[in-house]
Amino acid sequence: MKAVVARVTEASVEVEGAIVGAIDEPGLLVLLGVHHDDTAEHARKMAQKLHGLRILDDEQSCESTGAPLLVVSQFTLYGDTRKGRRPSWTAAARPEHAEPLVNAVVQELRQKGARVETGRFRAEMKVRSVNDGPFTVIVEL
Repeated sequence: MKAVVARVTEASVEVEGAIVGAIDEPGLLVLLGVHHDDTAEHARKMAQKLHGLRILDDEQSCESTGAPLLVVSQFTLYGDTRKGRRPSWTAAARPEHAEPLVNAVVQELRQKGARVETGRFRAEMKVRSVNDGPFTVIVEL
């Protein structure tokens, strides 16, 4: 599993002209990619890592501050661009494998008490964010 995590002051996801997920206060925008070898254990570990990641102001985390997360599935994180000009998607999980694992990350975060908003799996999404810093990290398991 791989995530691009941005510290934001606000973020939203729009599908077909309607906002489907949004945070309107400081928190994290998480673009989450699933590898074809990922398991439920990877989802549990990713949720734990995201919840405790100390990249908010004063080295705080969502766990310590109650800051929200906006989680958006992003298979393109596993695009391989080492050869040629067209990415290969062979490392990315198929949708039927990826969707339950993205949902598992979200569910695990919620069980930990996190406030989580989401995008819509397999939808054409418009993601907007106001990056804070900017402060962006890549989290890989």
